Amino acid sequence: MLAYQLSEAPFDTIAHDLRSHGICILPKALPLDVLEALQARLAQLSQHDFNEAGIGRSSDHEKNRTIRRDKIHWLDDSDPLEAKLLAHMQEMQDFLNRRLFMGLFSYECHFAHYQVGDFYKKHLDAFKGRTNRVLTTVLYLNPDWQAEDGGELVIYAPDDHERELMRVKPEFGTFVTFLSDEYPHEVLPAKQSRFSVAGWFRVNDSINGHIDPPR
Repeated sequence: MLAYQLSEAPFDTIAHDLRSHGICILPKALPLDVLEALQARLAQLSQHDFNEAGIGRSSDHEKNRTIRRDKIHWLDDSDPLEAKLLAHMQEMQDFLNRRLFMGLFSYECHFAHYQVGDFYKKHLDAFKGRTNRVLTTVLYLNPDWQAEDGGELVIYAPDDHERELMRVKPEFGTFVTFLSDEYPHEVLPAKQSRFSVAGWFRVNDSINGHIDPPR
């Protein structure tokens, strides 16, 4: 029983903060074995396994290096190391649905690699009534990251998109969760190679039985 309580403690904090503020930042939210699996998977991947990221989805998808310059690799459960994170996020999905009745339907995520000088300009991950991404997650995988290395996540106020709320240093194990259509955010240029996992919980906006495509 004690192990069960310990495993759900971060989920409980996330649920509380989402209900109260719509955002949660935790320095140690995921089990160490999940973080180690992600590190091991990154060590297996080469730059050829990453693709230049774009903006928009489906027919609106385009690449625009004036807005974002990171490269990405989508995760799926066919790889056992990637599957460890996806299984953990399924547990989080189930917990949040029980606690907050959010109706989360699925989760998608990718590794994001920011090379020196890369950035992602201010944006929202979703617009009200126009997407099924409702909850954004970001997990950082950068051991020994220093303040002078840059690459911070800057989060802006929901009621004033010019007012900066906070800056999050991309330190190893830090986990950020926020409502996708509420918080504008950006990634500042990095001075070192920077890795993270960006993900989104989605609700089911299917029409006539066709589930909205995940990417």
